[in-house]
Amino acid sequence: MVVSAPATDYDIGYRELVVGENRAAIEAIQKCDELPSTDPARQINLAVALARVGEYEAAKERFDAAARNAERYELETASGDWVDSRVLARRGLAMLEVGKFGSMETLAVR
Repeated sequence: MVVSAPATDYDIGYRELVVGENRAAIEAIQKCDELPSTDPARQINLAVALARVGEYEAAKERFDAAARNAERYELETASGDWVDSRVLARRGLAMLEVGKFGSMETLAVR
């Protein structure tokens, strides 16, 4: 069952990702104490930030974890679309595989 992610004010690096401050996004995500590291939105945003700074293997690990996560949510992306967290994670993995990192901003979730 897929549910919409609860509305939160948790800082999972969204603002930083949107403006391209990837290192700041990584720091914000890692400092987020309100959500577990296993949260799909947190995993996806961290993967996006890591891919943007060239840490592809670490990004792959986070996307893979989100794709296999028992929890799944409908997440709002930067483009305003609502997408299943597992689908987003699989998109991220596919983008990594073909070296298409420039459009990863559309994967960033609020």
